[in-house]
Amino acid sequence: MGNSNDGTGQWSCCNDEQTLFIVLYIAFAAMTFALGYSLLLKPMRLITVFLHEMSHAIACWMTGGDVMQLQVYENEGGVTRYIGGTRCLIIPAGYIGASFFGMIFVILSGGRKTATFAASLFTFSLLLALCYSPNRTMVYLCLSYAILTLSFIIVEWYYYTPILQFVILFYGVFTSMFAVADIYDDTVRRSVQGSDAYACSTEVCRCCTPQCIGVQWALIAIIFQLFAIWVALVEMSDECEDLGWFECIHLSVDLQNFDLTERNWDFDGFWDP
Repeated sequence: MGNSNDGTGQWSCCNDEQTLFIVLYIAFAAMTFALGYSLLLKPMRLITVFLHEMSHAIACWMTGGDVMQLQVYENEGGVTRYIGGTRCLIIPAGYIGASFFGMIFVILSGGRKTATFAASLFTFSLLLALCYSPNRTMVYLCLSYAILTLSFIIVEWYYYTPILQFVILFYGVFTSMFAVADIYDDTVRRSVQGSDAYACSTEVCRCCTPQCIGVQWALIAIIFQLFAIWVALVEMSDECEDLGWFECIHLSVDLQNFDLTERNWDFDGFWDP
């Protein structure tokens, strides 16, 4: 896109970090597309289900409800049992929330510190879920991924870098792509009574069919991922090397009356120590 000389902001592509990000993103996307439904990646599908159910739980907590149980089943289903809260926000939070987690993983994958933050938050979520009457599959899933992710954090900071950034990027790409596929399969291709889209259609937005709601959720998930790619590339650009996060975003979006008085959290690229 070239450099900017007028102060309105432009960012360039593609330096080494941006090129590596693009190559890895395409590779992980191809892997997900080719092997997404294979036995090899079933644990990742279960993790996406976990993020779906955790998103329901987060929406419940944010709206004043109490979560009674979080469960993920071996058949790649799941359930969140809760009391109270605002159902019009809790119902759509599952699919949209899983896509949102994928977006956050992709955005934070580009830096060592940010990837560590994402991995730590993910590990905390896995351990937190064990406090809400998990079934056996949920226990095995949460403990194994908590140990695995924590191991990558230790390797990243004490033995070899970069590796954690690649892991978090893979989490983000797979979660985002599988969330879109899951939305299509469960809400657009077919209408299942008792699904989130069906419940949303009957309780929240009665003017829309479950398929219509599913299409809206799929579009939101795709937009989340496109936004994640854009932010990651902007933050890795040469123009952002000595700038903070929001200063970098300002390179591409000319926000009126945007006055940043403090330096933001720096975003270091894939190969930065």
